[in-house]
Amino acid sequence: MASDISGEIISAENLTKTFKGVVALDKLNFEMAAGNLTAMIGPDGAGKTTFMRLVTGLMTPTDGTLEVFGKNIRGNEQEIQSFISYMPQKFGLYEDLSVAENMNLYADLHGVKKNLRQKRFAHLLEMTGLTKFTARLAGKLSGGMKQKLGLACTLVRSPKLLLLDEPTVGVDPLSRRELWEIIQQLIAEENLSVLVNTAYMDEAELCEKVYVINRGRILKSGSPAEIKSVAQGRCFKIKTPPNIPTRILQSILLDDKANVVDSVPEGNFVRFIGAENFDAKNFPLSIENAPARLEDGMMILLHNDNPNVAAAAHMKKLSLDEKYTASTDIDIEVKDLVRKFGDFTAVDKTSFQVHRGEVFGLLGPNGAGKTTTFRMLCGLLPLTDGFLSVAGVNLRTARTQARANIGYVAQKFSLYGNLTVAENLNFFGGVYGLTGAHLQNRIAAVLDEFNLTGHENDAAGNLPGGYKQRLSMAAALIHEPKILFLDEPTSGIDPLARRNFWRQITDLSAKGTTIIITTHFMEEAEYCDRMMIQDHGKLLAIGKPQDIRAEFGNETSTMNEIFISIVERARGDSK
Repeated sequence: MASDISGEIISAENLTKTFKGVVALDKLNFEMAAGNLTAMIGPDGAGKTTFMRLVTGLMTPTDGTLEVFGKNIRGNEQEIQSFISYMPQKFGLYEDLSVAENMNLYADLHGVKKNLRQKRFAHLLEMTGLTKFTARLAGKLSGGMKQKLGLACTLVRSPKLLLLDEPTVGVDPLSRRELWEIIQQLIAEENLSVLVNTAYMDEAELCEKVYVINRGRILKSGSPAEIKSVAQGRCFKIKTPPNIPTRILQSILLDDKANVVDSVPEGNFVRFIGAENFDAKNFPLSIENAPARLEDGMMILLHNDNPNVAAAAHMKKLSLDEKYTASTDIDIEVKDLVRKFGDFTAVDKTSFQVHRGEVFGLLGPNGAGKTTTFRMLCGLLPLTDGFLSVAGVNLRTARTQARANIGYVAQKFSLYGNLTVAENLNFFGGVYGLTGAHLQNRIAAVLDEFNLTGHENDAAGNLPGGYKQRLSMAAALIHEPKILFLDEPTSGIDPLARRNFWRQITDLSAKGTTIIITTHFMEEAEYCDRMMIQDHGKLLAIGKPQDIRAEFGNETSTMNEIFISIVERARGDSK
């Protein structure tokens, strides 16, 4: 059923929402035209999800007005909900039900008549590539396939308004591209109106209108080009000097708060945004102009809204005059690593080494075998065959001993949500054998290191996503391990939080901690000393980011494009 709504499909005026005195939305004004694809972008805790839940009628405004389909949400929740489909961040798939059973369950919940299901389901299954998997249990699907099934279940009926809250969180670039092709196809076929919250700027670029939100207020709205224009003339890049890790130069620039708003690695360069009074002529390094991006515009808006963000005092001061020589000491050695689950080979004869103080990236599509590799490295999963040594300890014979040398941050928040920040740190410090004054000193140190001071008595489960990630890092590092394992630690967090996270990683690496990380943000591969790409359990590429770029792309290729090219070439279906 195509939408027959015209004009403004969502209209908010001075919309306010508070929770126990905390302002989540602060006199927010918002308009969305029917038939549009609109994005909301901003930091964790900015109010994006709260706004979306108000639109669905799952929450009630504290003050102001909110109209959906021309009707006030107050008192009309059920009628409005009959025209809306909503896919929250954690979509409720039933993992012990099959793909078909999940779809039928959601069709039952939405009152979709049985005679309408066959045609609708066939179309959704074809678009999502799930036709061959209708009998497979949802729990057995890869992350990307689960997201596609979640979208299919959301769309078992044809809505007039589709709300997507971080629909591609935890999904690899290939699956993200496929999901957005599905969304765009539905918009074209059914004239859907779509509101999406996203942490990916390339997704926001696909939208007709973008709202930048922070602290419950809209900072700016307009087309992607209009948001980009905020950064026009203020974007530059610097070629990384020889023998200096790109992330070191990026961190030096990021710490220069007087001259620099933001900086990110990009190939052999570091891109940065100059402060408002930045004078390129007086800058000590040779720079060149760079085109403005949507993310640059957002970062300037966020900086202007909260300009007094300083680097944490504990951070090691970095300098280009310092020598950054790669260590020859090997912290992790992998030879012909194999892991089988019955007849299925998840990891197939993989070999590599990781050096002390190195930042090493494990990349691959959902279901590629990287998480299985990762769990074997952590000692959480026994290997089927091959050799694996971590911190000089053979994991075949001494997994428990090896774990004493490592810290681990899981893909999903895995601390105790009903305990406070301080209680979690006390508990995990005790697990690692810390006691008395030493434990209390380490708790104070990690609270400061991860900017959690003042949140000691907050329940961990109530923290925003970025704060949960910081607490997970603090708990993993409380015993000062030699090696830190990070399994998609930035999944679902915004660009600003990711910058702060990577500044912490650079600091840890500079102090000698070895970092192993998996990520679906391909631009984060640029921070790594080396990275490897897996698919179907096999190693496809390994090396420095600039070497992989030279082999599989060029200086203008994005890491997203290179990743997709490598995977598609290996699969034999390069387009």
